[in-house]
Amino acid sequence: MKRFLRGAGWFAAFLLTTLAAIILALYLIMWLFVNGPSPSARKTFVATMLETGGLKFVISWYLTDEEVLEITDRNDDGSENIPVVNLNLETDASADSISPNIPAVSEEIDKALAEDPDGDGFVLLPIKAHTFAANLLIIKDPSCVKLSSSYPWSGPERDKNGLTVGEHCIQSGAFAGINAGEYVTSGTNWGGLPVGVVVEDGKILFNGPSYGDVMVGFDKDNKLIVKELGGMGAGGFEAYVKEHGIRDAASFKDISGGNINHFTKLIIDGEPVTLGGRGAGANPRTAIGQCADGTVLFLCTDGRGTGGHLGATGEDLINVMMKYGAVTAANLDGGSSSSLYFDGDYSITSTHMRYADTSRRVPTAFVAVKKEDSGE
Repeated sequence: MKRFLRGAGWFAAFLLTTLAAIILALYLIMWLFVNGPSPSARKTFVATMLETGGLKFVISWYLTDEEVLEITDRNDDGSENIPVVNLNLETDASADSISPNIPAVSEEIDKALAEDPDGDGFVLLPIKAHTFAANLLIIKDPSCVKLSSSYPWSGPERDKNGLTVGEHCIQSGAFAGINAGEYVTSGTNWGGLPVGVVVEDGKILFNGPSYGDVMVGFDKDNKLIVKELGGMGAGGFEAYVKEHGIRDAASFKDISGGNINHFTKLIIDGEPVTLGGRGAGANPRTAIGQCADGTVLFLCTDGRGTGGHLGATGEDLINVMMKYGAVTAANLDGGSSSSLYFDGDYSITSTHMRYADTSRRVPTAFVAVKKEDSGE
């Protein structure tokens, strides 16, 4: 018995020592990223951690708030990154609003649709890059794109969880879908409560715009609209939805500072947005875009070790969207929320261990419904 206890004690000590060594090694590795000789690696590491849902606190181990701002609020050339703030910003995806040098749709999309074996206006294209793999879903008819929500947000009809992207698609009778807006991931709610605003089929289901919130959605003419909501208030948003005929929308944040480093706007009226320190991290991403002829693009990337990939930056999203002819594009919620459901299966799944073969539960998703499936 004594020998057994001595053996058990030795084994426990060995495990504790090994665990301590692993923790120390991880700490030192992260310290090297933050304090090493490469400014680029430092910026990427800090931005990546600040964009995570639960690991933002790690940065406070190494840097003060002032040092974080020094990294996230500056461009690559060292100049200050001052976000453009325009409360009247509104996109117009019509050809009249953009440069005449931008084609109605890119050659890549024309070719993909021409080779579509089903001829249904839905084509999924794989995209490969050094730090990420992605899938781009081309949706020819923008009226097919809707918002699905897990409303009501509380009460006996809905538990604290939202729906997976696949469940959103099943609920909506949709062929494909991506995760959409920001949501609460703390306390007693896990994916069942949105943040910002939610509009579904012209009805406002959540109305809490605050500083940094950016609405991403479609109006009654099926144009992708990206609008800053800061300072608008609930009453102002209600009036805006009514005046501009917003039919489906969710929101994400375009703000940096402290432990927040989020971005939404990617391309506005054919012009790429300067992100600077925002979006400099490598993470799984979800984005939505629209070409001048109305074609909608769903983009979803992997990252955080999936397939050996770190993930995509905001600039990566802009580059892909520009290549495929988007005149308007916006980043949506990303990280472990990023997932793309297509034709009954996931082509990109969540990186969250619990949802590794599906998606995280989310309150909103942009979905695409085939006309024959919707009865139209």
